[in-house]
Order: sequence, then structure tokens, then C-alpha cells
Amino acid sequence: MRDRIADSVAVEKSLASSARSTAMLMGITTASRLLGFVRQAAVNAVFGASGNADVLNAVFNIPNNLRKLLAEGALSSAFIPILSRSSANPAEREAGTPQAIVRSLLTFQLIVLVPVLLLSVVFAGPITAFILDFPEIERTELAAELFRWFIHYTLLISVSAVLMGTLNSHGRFFVPAVTPILFSVCVIASVLVLHRWLGLYAMAVGVLVGGVAQITMQIPQFIRSGFDFRPSFSFRNEHFRTIMRRWLPVVAASSVFAINQQISLYFASGLEDGSSSALANAVIFWQLPQGIFGVSIMTVLFPRMSREASEGDRPALRRTLGFGIRGIVALLVPSSILLGMLGPQIVAMAFQRGNFELADTIRTAEVLGAYCFGMAGVSAFSFLQRFYYSHGDYRTPTIAAVAVAALDVGLSLWLKETPLRVTGLAVANSVAFTCGAIVLLLRTGPVVGGVQGRAIVTTLVKTVAASVPAIAVILLQRRLLGPWWHAGSSFAGFGVLALIGIVAVAVVAVGFVGFKVEIVSILLRARRRAPEK
Repeated sequence: MRDRIADSVAVEKSLASSARSTAMLMGITTASRLLGFVRQAAVNAVFGASGNADVLNAVFNIPNNLRKLLAEGALSSAFIPILSRSSANPAEREAGTPQAIVRSLLTFQLIVLVPVLLLSVVFAGPITAFILDFPEIERTELAAELFRWFIHYTLLISVSAVLMGTLNSHGRFFVPAVTPILFSVCVIASVLVLHRWLGLYAMAVGVLVGGVAQITMQIPQFIRSGFDFRPSFSFRNEHFRTIMRRWLPVVAASSVFAINQQISLYFASGLEDGSSSALANAVIFWQLPQGIFGVSIMTVLFPRMSREASEGDRPALRRTLGFGIRGIVALLVPSSILLGMLGPQIVAMAFQRGNFELADTIRTAEVLGAYCFGMAGVSAFSFLQRFYYSHGDYRTPTIAAVAVAALDVGLSLWLKETPLRVTGLAVANSVAFTCGAIVLLLRTGPVVGGVQGRAIVTTLVKTVAASVPAIAVILLQRRLLGPWWHAGSSFAGFGVLALIGIVAVAVVAVGFVGFKVEIVSILLRARRRAPEK
């Protein structure tokens, strides 16, 4: 009995530690995402949301999606489990030390990416013509010129991703989480200061300087952790070979959202002016709660699941998986409701100024609302992928990813030709990923002896119940205030939106406490115990 109580206390302390790390990441990510809004607001105010701005947004999303495909998404998913096992288990180091693994990865990136980037510069025209579908020759040529600058961000962010994965696998999350803030600062400063002289190319300068800054900020802690940048050509290292073998299936599986987003941009570039910008702008808003909650949960729990899988601790793996899914439900369901319902007001206050007009706000808000429908589904799908990666199953998430991609593209081809137009692309994405998440979750149960389905449903019911009063608050302000946001961004408008948002979030938070939603209860209990230490 004592052992059972002790185990229960140990489990809760462990979950509380993960919850605190997640909360810390949420705070930093909130600041980073808000600054990302400022960054895009500066770009929109200077360049607008149609015409050449469509080209700018579409071209920047090419290396931005390659970032998810080649670096943060796929490479990290193949890399972190191996590095976590190598760091935690001395026996694993016979196949290669963590330092040797990292040196080989960095060297391999340079060998592969430098020639690819040179070829991308030479063949920029055919590449952009294939990826994008602008009907005007002038925009096609502009896309190729911008691509020659933006594509180099791929190398910078790939190196940064290895540093980030290395630090995360050692339980260091703060510095990697702060680096996107530097990136946004560099882009904002470059756009505002240099646009008069460089035009659209001012953003390219900011992106490249920001990429260098992301690497530079992580170097001191990277070196203090015992790593360095000495080149290593030991590509026959068993751990390195394992990472490379796993990388290709992970590319197909974990980065499906990035691939589908690029396909959506291709479809959008062939629709009405402003469609590409609406899609890109909506994703920026969508990424705020997705990054604050979904990515934070995955960042903290993925190394933990990798360690538990390497130790064969099936009960612990089941608890961590259930905790992650319930956390995603509890945090992203109300986020999607609030963001979807307040979308027009939020977009107007953030972007509607200068060349960004009311029609652009309405189009962006409609796309955003469609993306919000699948917010929890996208996050759950990504988290479940990482669960499979943590114990070496790459076949299941790859098959699921292919099915999701096929469903997304099929629905997109149909819905973009309906009155929904660009909004149909977001609807297709949400439906596809929600279906994929449900299928993966159902298949996960036998792997760990159950996914605590009753607890997940209970969390969902509590979360929806806690959100109902907030929905009433938003509907009431619509009735009382009318379309106050039509006038665009203003200090008074920001004040009104802030008040509505604070009240809605506070109502949800009170509901969480009242209904004893798990992740909040764990944090509160951990905080009450803190003074006893």
C-alpha cells in the first residue's frame, strides 16, 4: 500500500514538473507569437494584402514550410529520441556519443544543403513556377527573384533546429523557445527601416539576419552543454545511420501539415487576388494557440516519452500519452472557440491599417474560422505521431499521414471551386486532420494497453462546459456593440477587444477551476506544495 501511494506521489510530481515546464514554454511562446503578429502587421501595413504582397507571402512560406519539413518537424522527430536514449543510457553510447551524433548531423546538413541552395538560386524560375501558380508573368518573375533570397533561410533554420533539439533533449527549453523572438525583431526592424530603399527585399534581409540571430543565441548554452561545431564525417556511426533511416518516413509523416499548407498556397495563388495573403495571415493567427499550447506540450513530453519507451516503461508511457491528449483537449478546444468567434475583431485590430482593408479582414477571418475547427485535431495528430516515433514505429504515422494528405487534397480540389473558395482550403485541412487524429488515437490503445478514453471524454465535457459562459459573453458583446471593428485598428478598439478577451478567458479559467480540469488542478497542487520545499 505504501509503495502504491509513493508511486502515485512520484507520478504526480513528475507530471507536475512536466506541467511547469509546459507552462513556462507557454509563457515564452505567447510573447513570441504576439511579436509574430506585430511582425506580420508591419509587413501588411507596408506592403498590403494583395498583388505583390501575395507574392511575398507565398514565397516566404516556401522556406518556412521547408523549415518544418527538413528541420524542426522531421529531423527533430528522428533525432530527439536517439539523442535522449544516448544521453540517458551509457550502454547506448557505444554506438556513438551525443557529441559525435550532433557533429555528424551538422556536417551532413552543410554537405547536403549548400549544393541544394546553389541549385535553387540557379533554377529559381522553374522551381517557383512549379510550386506557385500566379497567372501574371510579372508576379512569376518577382517570385523567382525573392525566392533566390529567402531560400537560404532553410540552411540557417536547419542548423538552429539541431541546436534546439540538442538542448531540448537535455531538458533545456528556455533559450530555444526565446530564439523566435529575435527572428521577429530582426524582420520587423528590417521592414520598417529598409522598405523605402529595398522594397519587398527588406523582408528578405530581415529573415536572413533573423536566422543568423537564432543560431547565435543558442551557441553559448550549446557549448556549455558539452557540444561543439567541429566537423565530423563519421556517417557510419550507428546512431547517425538510424536517424537517417528514420528521417525519410518522418518527412512523409510528421511534416504532412507543411506539405499540405504549401499545396493550399498553390491552389490559393490561382484564386482571386488576396487569397494567398488571407491563407498566410490566417495561419499566423491559428499558430498562436497552436504554438502556445500544442507545440509546448509536444516539446516537453516528446523527450519524456522517448525516455520511457527506451526503458520499456509501458504504464508511464500510457500516463504521459493520456496526459498530453487531455492537455491538448483542455487547452485547444476553448482556444479554437474563442479565436474563431473573435476572429474578425482580432484580425481587424492586428492588421487593418494602411493598405490592409476591411475586405481583407473579412476574408482572413473566414479562413481563420475554418482553420480553428481543426485546431485540436492538428495538434493531437502531431502529438500522436511523436508518440509512435518515441518507440520506433514509423510505419503507422506514415500511412496515416498519406491518408490525411490525400483526403486534404481531394477536399481542397472540390471546395475551392465552391462559393467557399479560399475558405474551402482551410475547411479541407481541418476535416482531414481531425479524421486522422481520431484514427491514430483509436489505433494507439492496443499499443499501450488503453488510452484512458473515459478520462479524455470527461476532459472534453468539462472543457466545453467551462467554455459555454465565454461563448455567451462574446455573443452578448456582438449584440450590444455591433460591428465596431469595421473601422479598423485603433487604440480604443484594442481596449475593447482586450476587455472582451480578458473577460472571456477569465470566465473559462474560472470554469476550469470549478470543474477541476486536470492540467489546471496539477499546477495548482504543485504551486501549493512549492513553499514546503
